[in-house]
Amino acid sequence: MKSGIHPENYRPVAFRDMSNGDTFISRSTVNTRETVDIDGVTYPLVKLEISNSSHPFYTGKQKLVDSAGRVDKFMNRYAKRMESKK
Repeated sequence: MKSGIHPENYRPVAFRDMSNGDTFISRSTVNTRETVDIDGVTYPLVKLEISNSSHPFYTGKQKLVDSAGRVDKFMNRYAKRMESKK
């Protein structure tokens, strides 16, 4: 590693996944305005939209996002085809 190019102000920071409330602590240099108390210790808080505890790849749970009823339209068309084949 080159000397003098890495930050010196690493400190424990709490990261919170806002989709499920899971919180973990890691070392970081990120600047934050909010803090959170965990087990009597105050940590700077970074809010995340998604983390490994809520991402579908890691959890194995897929969410079906229906935009403008497209899935319903497809299912109705598919059901009509299945009825006509019977």
